[in-house]
Amino acid sequence: MEALSVDTIPAGKEWQYEPKWDGFRCIAFRDGKRIELQSKSSQSLTRYFPELVAALEKIKATRFVLDGEIAVPDGNGFSFDALLQRIHPAASRVKRLAQETPANFVVFDFLAAEDGGSLLSTIFSERRALLEKFAAKYFGKKDRIRLSPSTPALSKARKWLSQTGATLDGIIAKRRDLAYRSGERDGMQKIKNYRSADCVIGGFRYGASSKFVGSLLLGLYSSDGLLHHVGFTSSIARAERPALTKKLEKLIEPPGFTGAAPGGPSRWNRGKENTWKPLKPKLVVEVCYDHVTAHRFRHGTKLLRWRPDKVPGQCTMDQLDQQQSNLLRLLK
Repeated sequence: MEALSVDTIPAGKEWQYEPKWDGFRCIAFRDGKRIELQSKSSQSLTRYFPELVAALEKIKATRFVLDGEIAVPDGNGFSFDALLQRIHPAASRVKRLAQETPANFVVFDFLAAEDGGSLLSTIFSERRALLEKFAAKYFGKKDRIRLSPSTPALSKARKWLSQTGATLDGIIAKRRDLAYRSGERDGMQKIKNYRSADCVIGGFRYGASSKFVGSLLLGLYSSDGLLHHVGFTSSIARAERPALTKKLEKLIEPPGFTGAAPGGPSRWNRGKENTWKPLKPKLVVEVCYDHVTAHRFRHGTKLLRWRPDKVPGQCTMDQLDQQQSNLLRLLK
């Protein structure tokens, strides 16, 4: 299931609330001795988290499917930077990091029960009840596999939201009366204390009088599959620019954007070209923004983090549509 980004926590008896953990969304499959960890983009995460495979092997049930979040503990919260480091091609480094920065798997949904029967058509309130029984039976208090808290109380959800930025990434609200709707957003909403969007890097510009990247050009896919330029971010640490430039230059390939593209010569600086380099749509970043106008970020955005766990095709324009509709409701 996907989550729709909204500005306020929805209220009503049909809603249940959970913390939003700062990690990689993951589906854990077990069928006998076989265990597979799968990312939101259907990529295998199994080799990167051997400590979670070992923890899942300790569960006495031998058939189940769990939906949750992989997160690396750091003090009273979680470190997304440490989590990014875990995705490494070298087996020796993966083994070392599994010991130095072990991850937790925070479970919040139950997709297949011990008998292997699918729970996808079961409404969430019933799935949650079954998950709590499963967790009470098989999860240890100090294990790497943890049950995410959940509550129907709006007051508690608001308290959780007040803790975001310190220990949480936001709040998730789920419809208690709906089945598991893979790929859809109507049954699950996410609320953060800031507005963010996952964007494809469709191109970049070099810095003024510089051989290093100055800004990343951001894109989102429309319903017809075209990648449209929606803005830029230049909040790149100076020390990271040389290595990032080399990485981007290897991906240079037209057209970059297949829909609305960045402009050419600048109207404000006659004689100075505002050129950009098109990239293969391979890289995804999460950016923080303030306002959206005509499906574009009105101002420059802040780069929050890289998202190797997401495929570019998941970065769609509807992330901005919801924010616009929320603002329009204020005028009614």
